[in-house]
Amino acid sequence: MQRTLTTASALPYGWRDFASRLILITAGTLIGTMSVLLFNVPAEIAPAGLSGIGVIVNALFGWPIGLVGLIGNLPILYLAYRMLGGLKAVIWTTYAVVLYSIAVDILIIYLPAEGVSDDRLLNAIFAGIVGGIGAGLIYRAGGSFGGSSTLARILQEKFGMPMSTTYIYVNILIVGAAGLFLGWESALLSLVALMVEGMASDYMMEGPSVIRTANIVTTKPREVADAVLYGMNRGVTGWEGQGMYTNESRHILFVTISRPQVTQLKSLVLTADPQAFIIIGQGHAAYGEGFTRKAPKA
Repeated sequence: MQRTLTTASALPYGWRDFASRLILITAGTLIGTMSVLLFNVPAEIAPAGLSGIGVIVNALFGWPIGLVGLIGNLPILYLAYRMLGGLKAVIWTTYAVVLYSIAVDILIIYLPAEGVSDDRLLNAIFAGIVGGIGAGLIYRAGGSFGGSSTLARILQEKFGMPMSTTYIYVNILIVGAAGLFLGWESALLSLVALMVEGMASDYMMEGPSVIRTANIVTTKPREVADAVLYGMNRGVTGWEGQGMYTNESRHILFVTISRPQVTQLKSLVLTADPQAFIIIGQGHAAYGEGFTRKAPKA
C-alpha cells in the first residue's frame, strides 16, 4: 500500500522555511513597532508609509496609529490580492500589517510617552536605524509593512512605474504632510529618518560590503591571471576585448576578492603588467568556491 508523504519537503514552503519567515516577520514587525513608539511618536516625526499618516493623525486628533494604518492598508491589500497573484502574494504582508496594527495600539499604553530622548535629531536617527532593522528583517522574509511599498509594487505591475520612484513620491507626500501639520522641522527630521532607514534596511537585507570585484584590462592576461591564481588562490574569468580608441586587442579579467585583499591584488597585477588598468568595485556577498558556500533562500 502506498504511503502518503508527510515530511516537511511535501509542504508548500517546508516547515523550516515557514517557521523562519514567521520568526523574521514577527521580530521585524515588533522592532518596527518599538521604533515608532519610542522615537517617532514622542518627537512627532512621521515614519515612512501609512505609519507616517498614522503618526500625523495621532498627533492632530489622538486617533490610534495602528487603526489608521490598518484602515489605510485594507484597500491596498485588496488591490495587491487582485493584481499581484492572489493570497500567496500578500499573505506575509497581511500578517505584518495586522500584527503591527495590534501591537502599536497595545504597546503604546505601556511604553513611556516621552520616549527615550528629548533630542529630536537623535530620535530621527535611531528611528531610522531601528525601523530599518525591522523593515530589513521583514523584507528578507518576503513580506513588507504594506502601505507605500505594496502600492509601489502594484503601480509597477500595472503601469510599469519603477518601484523606487513610486516609493519616493509617496513618501515625499507624507513628508510634505508632516511639514504642513507638524511643522517643517518635523518634515526635515522625517527625511533624516527615511534616509537612515533605507541604509539600515539595505544593510539588514544584503549585509556589510565585505567583498570587492576587480575588472583588469591587460595585454598580458596569462601573466596577470597566474599571479592572481597562484598568489592569492582566487579564480579568474577572462574574455577578449578591443580598445575602441587604439583598435588594439585587450583582455579583460574579472576577479572577486575579500576587502583586505585589494592592496595585494593591485601589487600582484601591476608587477605582472605595469600597464594594466584596474577597476575596483564593491559587493555585499559572494556565493561559491572560496566564499559563502550556499546562497540564502528568497
